[in-house]
Amino acid sequence: MLPSSPANTLVVFDFETTGMSPDSGDRIIEVGAVKLVDGVVVAQFSQLMNPGIGIPLFIQNLTGINQAMVREAPKNQQVMAEFFAFIEGFNLVAHNAAFDAKFLHAEFKRIKKSFAGGIGCSLLAARRVLTGAPSYKLGELIEHFKLPRAAQYHRALADAEACAHVWLKVLSSLEEDHGVTGLSFGHLQALSQKPKQQVQRLIKSWCEA
Repeated sequence: MLPSSPANTLVVFDFETTGMSPDSGDRIIEVGAVKLVDGVVVAQFSQLMNPGIGIPLFIQNLTGINQAMVREAPKNQQVMAEFFAFIEGFNLVAHNAAFDAKFLHAEFKRIKKSFAGGIGCSLLAARRVLTGAPSYKLGELIEHFKLPRAAQYHRALADAEACAHVWLKVLSSLEEDHGVTGLSFGHLQALSQKPKQQVQRLIKSWCEA
């Protein structure tokens, strides 16, 4: 999708992984995603996958995903090919998107795919719009703004759903607090990249356009 695509029509996704970096050999073990069209969830994608490597105990304790759970799951190559088809034609959003994006690109490279859309970050957008939060961690944003709570944090689909609520809260706050409607994905990309002290000027320019 182009930057001009609506900011409320995209795929919100999350990965659970064996560690912090694909460059160190870490792999995805679970993907979860929700597809939004005009701010409404129209489809979901959720799948464990077998990375072919061990899952560290720390990750097992954090996510609840153990070796037995992924042993019979499809291989990463199969799941990521299916996920590529699910997201085709849509921009993406994740919370702390830089982390998920590097795994996305690494796994797609393995299957000779290249994602052409944009990747937005709900963490960066929230920091610039949802003022007053004690923390911008996903769970704490959900609690502070009394958004629908995930069934279990650190599982991919639940975190993707929570991220979608945060993203839509950013959009609703821009509308309710500033009267800005009809924003594109490109608007939110620009907002996320602005220094905080320049955000109000940017929003004002949207109102005057």
